[in-house]
Amino acid sequence: MAYERDLEFIYSNPTKITYRERCVEDTGVEVSELGCSKAFLVTDPGVVEAGLAARVQKALGTKCVGTFDECCQDSGYHIIEKAAGIAREKGADCVVSVGGGSVIDTTKGISILLKSGGRLADYEGVQLLTEPQTPHVAITTNAGTGAEVTNVAVIKDWDRHLKQFFVSPFIAPSVAILDPTLTTDLPPMLTATTGMDALTHAIEGMVDTPAEPLVDALGLHAIRLIMKNLPVCVENGDDMLARGQQMLAATIAGIAFSNSQAGLVHTIAHTAGGLFGVPHGLGNSIMLPHVMMFNLEDAADKYAMIAEAMGIDVRGMSDMEAGEAAANAIMEFTKKLGVPQKLSEAGVPEDGLEQLAEQAMSDGSIVYNAKMVMDSSEIMELLKKAW
Repeated sequence: MAYERDLEFIYSNPTKITYRERCVEDTGVEVSELGCSKAFLVTDPGVVEAGLAARVQKALGTKCVGTFDECCQDSGYHIIEKAAGIAREKGADCVVSVGGGSVIDTTKGISILLKSGGRLADYEGVQLLTEPQTPHVAITTNAGTGAEVTNVAVIKDWDRHLKQFFVSPFIAPSVAILDPTLTTDLPPMLTATTGMDALTHAIEGMVDTPAEPLVDALGLHAIRLIMKNLPVCVENGDDMLARGQQMLAATIAGIAFSNSQAGLVHTIAHTAGGLFGVPHGLGNSIMLPHVMMFNLEDAADKYAMIAEAMGIDVRGMSDMEAGEAAANAIMEFTKKLGVPQKLSEAGVPEDGLEQLAEQAMSDGSIVYNAKMVMDSSEIMELLKKAW
C-alpha cells in the first residue's frame, strides 16, 4: 500500500486498557486510581442473571453506591436520563459499565449527563463536548463492539426510530477492563455476531476515507486474530485462549475504527436496527460482503491487503481479484459460523426496504464510506441483494 506525500492524520487512544483473566477483580483499584470513591454500576438483566454484575459489585465493595440494571438492546434516551437521575441522587463520582455495547454506550450517555447536565439530546452530534466527562470504567462482556475504547456512543431515539451519534474524545471510557472469563457464557450465535461486528470494524476502519497507516496496522492484526479465533469461540466457548484473543481483536478493531470511522455497512446496520430492531452485529455480518463488492473499485488495494490477512493465497491475483475473493470468503466464513445470510431472516420486511434505503442516506457513517454514495437507489440495490 502506497501512502501519498500529503498524508496527515491525528491518532488518539485515550483509554487505559488492562487485560488478563480475572482482572475484573481489580475494578475497585481502577476506580481508586481515577481518584473516585463512589461508583455507580450500569448493566442489564442478562448480565445480572449470569452472575457477572455480582462479580463487579464484589470487586467494588463499599465503593459501589448503586446499581442500574435496566439497560436493553438499543437503550434509549429515556433510559439514560432515568439512570443518570438515580446516579446523581446517589452522589456518584464515576460510572462502571458491565455488559455489551449497548450497556457501555448507555453509560457513556450517563457520564455526559452527570457532568454536563441538561438533556441527552442537547449533545447529539460531533465534538459538542468541551471537557472530560464523568470517569467511566468499561467492563465488556462480549468480544465484538469495541465500545470499551471508542469515542462514539450510538443511542436510539425510540420516538423517532433513529439511532443518534454522540462523538467526542471526552466520552471514551477512562479505563477498559478486558477479562476473557466474562465471555464464556456468551451463546454461540451471539459470539458469532458480535465477532462479526469486530471484523466489520477492522475492515471498514481500513477502507474508509480517513484511514491511515496506524489504523491499517491495527485492522490487519485484528483480522488475523478474528479469522483464527472466532470459529473456535463459537465451537467451544470454554477455550480461554481463543476467547482472550478474540476479545483483544475486538478492542484492537475498536481502536482502529474509532480513529477512522465506520462506513456503509454500519450505515445500513444502524438504520436497520432503528427501524426493525435488527441486532447490530447481525446487520453488519449480512451487509459486509455486499458493501465490499460495492466499494471494490475504489478500495481494491486495501481489500487485497485484507484478503491476505484473512489467509487467502493472493499470489497471481490482481487487487480487484483479491478483493472479490475476500468478499466471497466473508460470506463463506459467516455460513460456517451459522450466521443468517439474509436481511429477511433478520426480520426486515420486503416492503420496508425502500424506507431503509432512504433513511440510511441520513446516517452519519455514510460520509466516510470508501465509495461515495450518491443516491438511495444505490443502497436499494445492495438491500435487494442482501434480502
